[in-house]
Amino acid sequence: MTNAKDTLRAKARELRLQGMTYDRIQLELGCSKSSISLWVRDLPKPDPRFTDEERRALMNAGLQRVYAAREEERRETKRSAREAIGRLSDRELFIAGVTLYWAEGAKDKSYQRRESLQFINSDPNVISLYMRWLDLLEVPLDRMRFRLSIHESADVAQAERFWAELIGIDPSAFRKATLKKHNPRTTRRNTAETYRGCLVIYVTKSADLYRRMEGTWYGIVGAADPAT
Repeated sequence: MTNAKDTLRAKARELRLQGMTYDRIQLELGCSKSSISLWVRDLPKPDPRFTDEERRALMNAGLQRVYAAREEERRETKRSAREAIGRLSDRELFIAGVTLYWAEGAKDKSYQRRESLQFINSDPNVISLYMRWLDLLEVPLDRMRFRLSIHESADVAQAERFWAELIGIDPSAFRKATLKKHNPRTTRRNTAETYRGCLVIYVTKSADLYRRMEGTWYGIVGAADPAT
């Protein structure tokens, strides 16, 4: 009477004679490599199906397919998450702007009274969102002051043109840039053409706006606390 193990053994030997590797046989039959080795060790080792160069090419092609699939998965996850947001209500935009400011903007300190909105960032998307938040707060452009903080070796004029176009002002509206001195002992990574420094946005007469922002932030913190 033939049992299942004898059937697997016979099939493994058949596949080995067809030139399959242990890995392929394991995929086909679902048994362990140690069992396969025991069953087929008396059979001649199959001739290599590919040269070393061909194997490397196949391996690289397989890796490229894996990387492409992973990249597509990343894009799809980001796309679906982006589309799930939809349009923001004014309240949602207000809360998002407050949270953004508290993470990146200048804060008032007990030892240094600074109740004014001053924001600095190098990410164009962050700056665009912050400008939409200021627009929601009905802050006019004539109360905003713009300045670059940038490395002295960068193209300041080009960077000012970029930020000016992004926020919709004339480059001449920029205050004198703050230049960061070069340190030869430091290896800088932000040297590509996309390096445009950090944009500083200061709002004049903004003490009341700052207090609203800070009060809202602590309201968000309290509302998110289950114990409150």
